[in-house]
Amino acid sequence: MAAAADLAFDPWDPAFVADPYPAYAGLRAHGRVIRYEPTDQWLVPHHADVSALLRDRRLGRTYRHRFSHEEFGRTPPPAEHEPFHTLNDHGMLDLEPPDHTRIRRLVSKAFTPRTVERLKPYVHELADGLVAGLVEAGGGDLLADVAEPLPVAVIAEMLGIPEADRAQLRPWSADICGMYELNPSEETAARAVRASVEFSGYLRELIAARRAEPGDDLISGLIAAHDEGDRLTEQEMVSTAVLLLNAGHEATVNATANGWWALFRHPDQLAALRADHSLVPSAVEELLRYDTPLQLFERWVLDDVEIDGTTVPRGSEIALLFGSANHDPAVFTDPGRLDLTRRDNPHISFSAGIHYCIGAPLARIELAASMKALLDRAPALTLAAEPERRPNFVMRGLRGLAVEVR
Repeated sequence: MAAAADLAFDPWDPAFVADPYPAYAGLRAHGRVIRYEPTDQWLVPHHADVSALLRDRRLGRTYRHRFSHEEFGRTPPPAEHEPFHTLNDHGMLDLEPPDHTRIRRLVSKAFTPRTVERLKPYVHELADGLVAGLVEAGGGDLLADVAEPLPVAVIAEMLGIPEADRAQLRPWSADICGMYELNPSEETAARAVRASVEFSGYLRELIAARRAEPGDDLISGLIAAHDEGDRLTEQEMVSTAVLLLNAGHEATVNATANGWWALFRHPDQLAALRADHSLVPSAVEELLRYDTPLQLFERWVLDDVEIDGTTVPRGSEIALLFGSANHDPAVFTDPGRLDLTRRDNPHISFSAGIHYCIGAPLARIELAASMKALLDRAPALTLAAEPERRPNFVMRGLRGLAVEVR
C-alpha cells in the first residue's frame, strides 16, 4: 500500500496548501481509504464514502459519551490545554446524542427558515454599506473590509453581543480555530487556551447581564429556555455561543475571499456573472464546491467500520476530505472546471447528517448579499495584487485580497 505522503498529500507543504486538488486526485485513484501516519488518521477522499460516513452512527465527533480515554486507547489531552477542551467539548459540534440533540433543538429555534428570512434585509443593508465604503475608498482589502465584518456582525447581532465589543471576536475566533488544524504546535495551543479563557470569561459576564436584563437575542433565549426546564448548563451556553460565532463566520469569510479569488482567475466566468446577476445563487454553490472553505472533517470510529475491504478499527480517527469529495469526477462533471451555471451540484461544504451546518441557510444569504452588492456597486472591481494564502490546510483561506474599484 502506498503511503499518503507518496501521493503528494502533505498538509504542511505550502505548495500543497496552495492547490491540494491534484493530490486529491491521486488519493482517489489510490483507493477509498488511506492510512496517514503523520496525523495517525485514515483519509477518506471519495464523495460517496464521505457522504455515507457523515451519516454513519458508528462514527462520532466524540467518544467520551461511550468510553474513557483509556478504554478508547487514547491519551488524554495535556492538563494545560484544559480551558480549550472544556470550551470546545461542550459545543454541539463535538457532542453526540442525547446532548447534541438537546442543544441543537434549542439553538435551531433561532435558525428557522422564517427567522433567517427575516434577517435578509438586515444582511443586504450591511453588505451594501460595507461595499459602499470599499467603493468610496477606491478599493482595499476585500477580506478585511467586506468578507470579514459582514458575517461577524450578523452572528454577533443574533447573539446579542454589543457593537463596542465585537472587535475582540475575530481575534479570539482565529486563535481558537488554530487548534482545528492537523498537529497544532504548542504555540498555537497556548494562543487557543488564552483565547478560550478570555472569550469564556467575557461570555459569562454577558450571560449574567442578560439574566438581569433579558433582550431579544439568542443568549437571552437560551437563558429563558433553561429557566423553563430545557436544561442547558452555563458552560453549554458559553460553548454554544463560541461555536455559533466561530462557525457562523469562519467558513463564510473564507468562502467569500476564496470565491472572488477564483472569479478573478476565471475572467470568463466573472464576465458571465456580471452580465447576468440571476446566476448569483448557483455561483454561490459552485464557489463553495470549487474551493472548499473546510477541507477536512474528523470523526472517531466508535465501532469497527469496513471500507472497501479494509477494516478501520474502533479507536481510530477518520479524516473526511471535503475538498476531495467536492472534486470527485464520479459525482461532478469536469470537477476542475469552474462553472457558475452548474446545476447538479451536491457539494458537501456544509457537511451532512446530524452535524449538518445549522447556519447554512444564513451563510448562503450572506454570501449572496455580498456578491450582489459587489456586482451592483463595483462592476469594474479588479485584483490589485496576487493574494497570499494562509498556511492553514483544514480551514482554507487567504491572508487578504487586495482589490481596486475603477
